[in-house]
Amino acid sequence: MAARAYWSGQIRLALVSIPVELFSATKSSGGIAFNQIHEPSGKRIKYEKTVPGLGSVDPADIAKGFEYEKGHYVLLDEKEIESVKLESKKTLELTQFVEAHEIDAIYFEKPYFVVPQDDLAEEAFRVVRDALKKTKKVGLGQLALRGREYIVALKPCGRGMVLETLRYAEEVNKANAFFRGIGDEPSPPELMDLATTLIEKKSKPFDPEAFHDRYEDALRALIDRKLAGKRTISTADDEPEVRPSNVVDLMAALKASIEKGPAAKGKAAAKPAAKAKSAAKAPARRAPRKEPERKRA
Repeated sequence: MAARAYWSGQIRLALVSIPVELFSATKSSGGIAFNQIHEPSGKRIKYEKTVPGLGSVDPADIAKGFEYEKGHYVLLDEKEIESVKLESKKTLELTQFVEAHEIDAIYFEKPYFVVPQDDLAEEAFRVVRDALKKTKKVGLGQLALRGREYIVALKPCGRGMVLETLRYAEEVNKANAFFRGIGDEPSPPELMDLATTLIEKKSKPFDPEAFHDRYEDALRALIDRKLAGKRTISTADDEPEVRPSNVVDLMAALKASIEKGPAAKGKAAAKPAAKAKSAAKAPARRAPRKEPERKRA
């Protein structure tokens, strides 16, 4: 089964518009999860949404509220929130290009694979990808995703591209506040020689598959020992749980973008290519790890 697109819209570079889809580039490891258990009764602890003096509430009666002053809220429903119009909900406009090394790693947040929506969008997609490779630049813009607008960086990745959400400046703590107490005198040469020799000795190409979660392995071993000793508890009585169809004249659009320069900003962009029937397929998800069957104590 093909992965579901996280977002679909278009990347716009001056007069060129490219219909694309985003897919999450990462996935959960499916690690060990614990439930809270009331040990005397062996029952699982549940959490219910309640109102003081009223008890449990119906989910249909729950609204989102913004606390504008202590104890006072303005209420918003989902339709009102969705009505907030931002062009970046459906269009990522590349407004700036920078050297990749100019962005400190601390600003990067989450990566997404970017693929063309159809065959007609592929040519423009490849041109932008190859131009980023040749110039060794990263494209910057802003994109609205799931309730907020992010700064995003677009860069080539193999045959495709990767988009990474970035943190805003106010979301990153200033390093000086933490590092000011560390001295800046140069390290002793003999210690530097030893350290650099050790680093060189242990240097080799990065292989992510060489690393695994040793903490999870240790927890699974502990669980297996508990199961073997029948130190388990039963909770069996618990309740069950429209895009336009004009094809982009890519060469003309790129030339016009260069000739117009900054004056072109704000004018109508070229319309995206029509959607073809073919769709990009992502790798199938890995089957979840089978948990050991619990036995009654």
